[in-house]
Amino acid sequence: MADFDRPLNDRGKRDAPAMAERLAGRNIEIDAFVSSPAKRARKTAEIFSKSLGQHKKDVEFRQELYEASEANFAQVVASLPQDANVVAIFSHNPGITDYANSLTASRIDNIPTSGIFAVKADVDDWKNFSSASKELWFFDYPKNAID
Repeated sequence: MADFDRPLNDRGKRDAPAMAERLAGRNIEIDAFVSSPAKRARKTAEIFSKSLGQHKKDVEFRQELYEASEANFAQVVASLPQDANVVAIFSHNPGITDYANSLTASRIDNIPTSGIFAVKADVDDWKNFSSASKELWFFDYPKNAID
């Protein structure tokens, strides 16, 4: 089976809904969901969007998020809708971890399946995100013990 067509494995099917619920518990209003169109990323984005009160039809699929480089992520972010304050992006490793590590001084080894890496930046236009000062908001992942 082609990598693009691989479905979520059992761990992903278990972890995605659990992590979506943990994110929902943070009471963050996500304005847009943008995902790689690959089957496993698409399914994960749909699980998250549904858990956070959106419709899976509201997920925007961007081909450039499949096997994305840091430059691809920067391009996608720069093109996000200006009325979106909080955006969830669903993609793949190693690109997503590399991009996350390029955003702040915080370093992580790996964003696992259904892991969430969130940053804050004070920008009024997504085109300015790349050059803006950013700070780690939170990093959460399925094996993370939550008190």
